[in-house]
Amino acid sequence: MATNILQQIEDKRTSFKTDNYAMSIGELVNLYENNEIIIRPEYQRLFRWTHGQKVKLIESIILGIPIPSVFVYQDENGIWELVDGLQRVSTILQLFGVLADEEPLVLEGTKYIPDLEGYKWENVEDPEKEIPASIKLAIKRSKINLTIILNESDKRAKFEVFQRLNTGGSNASNQEVRNNVMLMVNPQRYSWFNNLASNVDFVETLSLSDRLFDEQYHMELCLRFIALTKYDYNHKKDVGDFLDDINEDILNNLNFNFTEVKENFELTFSTLNRLLGDKSFKKYNGTDFKGKFLESAFEAVAVGLSHNIASYNLPAEDAIITGKIEQLYVQPEYIQTSGSGTNAKSRIPKLVPFAKQFFAK
Repeated sequence: MATNILQQIEDKRTSFKTDNYAMSIGELVNLYENNEIIIRPEYQRLFRWTHGQKVKLIESIILGIPIPSVFVYQDENGIWELVDGLQRVSTILQLFGVLADEEPLVLEGTKYIPDLEGYKWENVEDPEKEIPASIKLAIKRSKINLTIILNESDKRAKFEVFQRLNTGGSNASNQEVRNNVMLMVNPQRYSWFNNLASNVDFVETLSLSDRLFDEQYHMELCLRFIALTKYDYNHKKDVGDFLDDINEDILNNLNFNFTEVKENFELTFSTLNRLLGDKSFKKYNGTDFKGKFLESAFEAVAVGLSHNIASYNLPAEDAIITGKIEQLYVQPEYIQTSGSGTNAKSRIPKLVPFAKQFFAK
């Protein structure tokens, strides 16, 4: 047994070949301008810092406060692809005024340097508010630590590193991490998934806050729908780990039926939007659907209906579906699995099979 463990560890250790390098910020900017380090534009859209966060990073560099390492993947041509550290690198490039499609960064006063207000790297309009040459030089000479994932590594190394760095203790939601893994591995499949999660009928049924949309929660619900309608839930795993597995299968499974999944998804959510709109996943109180979006309602209604929707004559039998949704909330099986003290790991193995039966015509 011990021999097997040692062999597994050794096999995986050799999958990750890395090098470490302390580079000046000036060198890093030159690499970007020479197209020798790549930042995928999709990453910039998914991960955005506030202006205050950007200024705080620049303040740290000016004051000599160490900043976390940046991870890059080196391809077969020696070009580096940014894997982790997007916000830090993008902010530095924006300060220098070279970040594509972004205006140069205008600084603001900070706790330690209140007079930083209004300063820019280059300021032709107001030279008094241009960062002094001595400070520019100090910033250019400041070091940033890079970990380079070498091309000899396993092909999964770059997104395995990204996922582990950004899961747990990070400001990124689990779905934001999955989205970036998708972009790294297969941009075409990410595009398919993103388009599905942006479906108007789907989005209109969710009634989510702007914050949850910003955290890509609608995309997690899209993934959850696919996972619970097309895969058997592994009750030994946490839901997050289960969704990670499904995310990986969507990326890598050559037999994944994109057309079938898309057609079923669109029919399910166009039906729900027509019947209930943004009340689709709110609890029925006997007279109306009220309250907040319920994850348990989403799992029961969307998954249960999806499993049976082909058997309904739509829209002639719309009223039958609406009636079933209203009745759902008084069913003992729903009440027992969705009450306080329950969690998704214990809820799903009971709720989803029940819902698939309950919505049978």
